[in-house]
Parts: sequence; structure tokens; C-alpha cells
Amino acid sequence: MVRKAFVMSVHPGYEEEYKKRHNPIWKELEDEIRAHGGKNYSIFLDRKTRMLFGYIELEDEDRWKKLAETPVCKKWWAYMKEIMPSNPDNSPVSRDLEEVFHID
Repeated sequence: MVRKAFVMSVHPGYEEEYKKRHNPIWKELEDEIRAHGGKNYSIFLDRKTRMLFGYIELEDEDRWKKLAETPVCKKWWAYMKEIMPSNPDNSPVSRDLEEVFHID
């Protein structure tokens, strides 16, 4: 299992909209996340900085990367692009974090 952590952000004033769009997340997207080996997925918001901290456990990093090629993932990115910094392909601007400590 791979533990993956990353940061993103949300545009000012869109914090509640970001939360609303994830509660609940689209069932078809949840199904694809699971189908691509993702589980125990959480996103946390630091309201002071508007930074988002994501954590997910993966079965395989390469399998996970293929999620980006699915129609539902592309549809989700297009849906979210107006409320958060996005790349030209609509994917969220994101930085992976290096794990430096873990206790099971």
C-alpha cells in the first residue's frame, strides 16, 4: 500500500462551495477512485490559508495515475476548475508531499 499526501488550494470565497461539491461526491467518481485502487481518502481545509491537504491510500501508484484518463475524472476537473487553481487540462494544481514520519 502507498500512502499519498498532497496539497491544493481553493479560490477565496469558494471554501463552502468546495465543501458542498464534495458532500456527497459523485457516486460514479467514488466508484472510479475505488476501481483505481484508492481508499481511505480524505481532504482537509485550512480555512486561514485556503490550503487543502489530501490523503489517500493506494494499491498501486501507476494504477492510480490512470484515473486521470477516465471520462468521469475529466468531467469532475471541469466542474471544479472555477473554484480552485487549475492546470490547462483542468486538473487541480497540486503538489505531492514527502512522507517523513509514520506510526501504524
